[in-house]
Amino acid sequence: MIENKVGRLIPEEVNGRKLIPFKGAFDHISDGEIKRRIPPPAKQKEKKLLKSIREAIEKCGIKDGAHISFHHHLRDGDYVVNMVMEEIANMGIKDIVLFPTALFPVHQPLVELIEKGVIRRIEGSMNGPVGYACSTGKIKDTCVLRSHGGRVRAVKAGEIKIDCAFIAASAADQYGNATGTFGKSRFGPLGFSLVDSEFADKVVVITDNLVDYPCHPSTIKSTYVDYVVEVDSIGDPEKIVSGTTRITRSPTRLQIAKYAVQFLDEVGVIRDGFSFQTGAGGISLAATKFIGDILKERNIRADFVLGGVTGLIVDLLKEGYVKVLLDGQLFDEAACDSLLNDPNHIEVSVEESYDIHSKGCIANYLDVAFLGATEVDLDFNVNVNTHSDGLLLHGIGGHQDAAAGAGITMITIPSYRNRLPVLREKVTTVTTPGETIDVIVTELGIAINPRREDLIEKTKGSKLPIMKIEELYSKLMKITGKPEEPELGERIIAIIDYRDGTTIDVVREVRE
Repeated sequence: MIENKVGRLIPEEVNGRKLIPFKGAFDHISDGEIKRRIPPPAKQKEKKLLKSIREAIEKCGIKDGAHISFHHHLRDGDYVVNMVMEEIANMGIKDIVLFPTALFPVHQPLVELIEKGVIRRIEGSMNGPVGYACSTGKIKDTCVLRSHGGRVRAVKAGEIKIDCAFIAASAADQYGNATGTFGKSRFGPLGFSLVDSEFADKVVVITDNLVDYPCHPSTIKSTYVDYVVEVDSIGDPEKIVSGTTRITRSPTRLQIAKYAVQFLDEVGVIRDGFSFQTGAGGISLAATKFIGDILKERNIRADFVLGGVTGLIVDLLKEGYVKVLLDGQLFDEAACDSLLNDPNHIEVSVEESYDIHSKGCIANYLDVAFLGATEVDLDFNVNVNTHSDGLLLHGIGGHQDAAAGAGITMITIPSYRNRLPVLREKVTTVTTPGETIDVIVTELGIAINPRREDLIEKTKGSKLPIMKIEELYSKLMKITGKPEEPELGERIIAIIDYRDGTTIDVVREVRE
């Protein structure tokens, strides 16, 4: 075991891959040569439309041990992952390595396939039952979790070879041009799967809305697609996007959002032409509303917003208080309508948004990012993957990427949940290093990372409850007391990769 920059012990090798211990947020440059797929020559009048998923699996030559990728824009309404994996199981294929952008509770049927040996390993974010199965040692190999940007980097660098990418689309034509912007199962951007379409050996588009050629607008281009399959339904629209996404009503969480926005205003961030990243969480939505109130009051305009887009931020775009929305994923019907109809609501890929090696990485131009956490520690390290009991129940998303890129990275969190403190001496799992976290905002107070002497200087004399993180921790311990440490086994069930390909932490099996 080797100790890395954040003091975590990392094995030398996992799944036959030699690991590189985390060196620092900006201290490693990935090796690897970018080799995009060159598809074989297309035949005249070539037919891509197939009758079934089974036929697609056969034509793609999927065999034992294959690497299969999926995207998660359908979220907890997804049908495609379960459909494909059930068919693979029915065909007797085993030892599959799943490479999804994320899995959700809807994918609970995969647990049985894990137990049967159909799935050998998962290299992707796991939310809910599949993460629990991983935590309790049910998965054969060691799983790997990456950020959104880190996943793109790994594919481009050749660390992951995708044998077949299955891409769900709310509309597609018979040649493979595909979109998520319209159709009965629309979900918005399709950019999470763009790198898969360009690098996978085989690409299959699965849709429940076959349209006349050409499908327009289209994110996935027919030039990379091998086959198209039409199914009855790719997902449950009610669980793909919600009708409304609500601002928190919790007085505690509203207070956190107010503190965060007031802090940003005091340090001069909220000005004409600034940029920020927001999301669909209750605190983030409240912070967006409070920022919007300031924009309207002063009649100024944000340059761009990166998200995680909801109707709340769409309204600010329509009213002229935001110049452009850059959208990698959206969460409600109003945002779906906006993406399809407003030229200033622009779909962006993960490579554009978060890839550390992208020359146009949008995260690097953010003035501020609002992010959450399951835990934060006295070194400002953040955990978003495991709970304090050690269970692996969440993915990384773009957390590492936005934190590294934004001018100010803000963790907005309640100080405790269910009487368990969120602020710890040491987090259970390090997902995002403290050197990229600038401010922790809770209802009990605000802590500024000592590295940010500029922010400390700008807030001298502030009436906000700003204090050292040790003071905040002491204040919290008087309320909750010190929690018990989780009971963990010796076996490493997953590793957490940093966005640059180094390994920042491991996750150990939880004793049931």
